[in-house]
Amino acid sequence: MSSSQFTAPARPRRTLRLLRAAARLLAAAGLAVDAYLHARLADRYDTVSAVVSQGDLFRVEAGLAALAALLVLVWRRVPGDVFAWLVAAGGLALLLVYRYVDVGTLGPVPDMYEPVWFGEKRLTVVAQAVAVLATIFLLCTYPRGGAHARRDRLG
Repeated sequence: MSSSQFTAPARPRRTLRLLRAAARLLAAAGLAVDAYLHARLADRYDTVSAVVSQGDLFRVEAGLAALAALLVLVWRRVPGDVFAWLVAAGGLALLLVYRYVDVGTLGPVPDMYEPVWFGEKRLTVVAQAVAVLATIFLLCTYPRGGAHARRDRLG
């Protein structure tokens, strides 16, 4: 056998590691933008309240998104990636539901129906969608077992 037959499989693994590293950066960036925008807008929504205010819920989303961004970058494990996906997908789903459906007050959660688009809301949708797609890629390409899995966790 030639030496090229031994090195050929390294190229796809290296490419996958690079793609996974890029996906981690994209997911973290999307979650960081999500965290920043929710923290920045929270005080505008303090008056929308039932038991808790929409501003408080925005602060919770900001904290969860910041934690998810850190986990995706630093911990790099399936549970962290799943958490990041849940935060991004859940935030995106809620944003879209409350944009198009007047759900009303749900127990302690205020009526957050807001049927308009504005710059920060559009940017949040894009950031959350990028994070959702990037974390889906990470979860679908997670290495399974063996020596390569240990090395690929770095990506």
